[in-house]
Amino acid sequence: MEFRDVVRHRRMVRNYTDDPVDRETIDRIVASALKAPSAGFSQGQSFVVVTSPDRRHDIARLAGESQYVAKGFDPWISTAPVHVVVCTSEKVYRDRYAEPDKLDPDGEPIAWPVPYWWVDAGASMMLLLLAAVDEGLAAGFLGVHSVPDLKTLLDIPEDVDPIGIVTIGHPAPDRRSGSLSRGRRAGTVHWERW
Repeated sequence: MEFRDVVRHRRMVRNYTDDPVDRETIDRIVASALKAPSAGFSQGQSFVVVTSPDRRHDIARLAGESQYVAKGFDPWISTAPVHVVVCTSEKVYRDRYAEPDKLDPDGEPIAWPVPYWWVDAGASMMLLLLAAVDEGLAAGFLGVHSVPDLKTLLDIPEDVDPIGIVTIGHPAPDRRSGSLSRGRRAGTVHWERW
């Protein structure tokens, strides 16, 4: 598929069929996400791939899927055959930027003007979404509502933070978000100056 087609077909899908996704496809999708940039090649992004139905149901419970379903939506979190929990580690970045080649001219670690560990995790998340489409699948993203419980459930180390979960599977008809009726916000692209 051409890149422009992948981008055009990417949308947040919130309903999946029962069809499984084979391991090789999941491996290719995750490998694509690992191609995301990372400041100083810190490589602070990491993923927890969840395919166990029981664990997916536990994640759905932590994410409040029952409240979503009560509003008339499909139970998309628990039914998605693949969850990829996108994580980042500020510690990995700070450790990398304490190495000699990354110190400022005075030999000190830089003052981070932007927390690039979050930026890089977002880049990885977007590559997961696009790679799923490229594989002929669908994907959606949900935020983490109970970070401590998710970390406990998945044995995520203390210095690693989940930013959210990408659900992946074969798309089923779904009810589109009412937010889409708002359309694109005007004035988001500026040339030369704001």
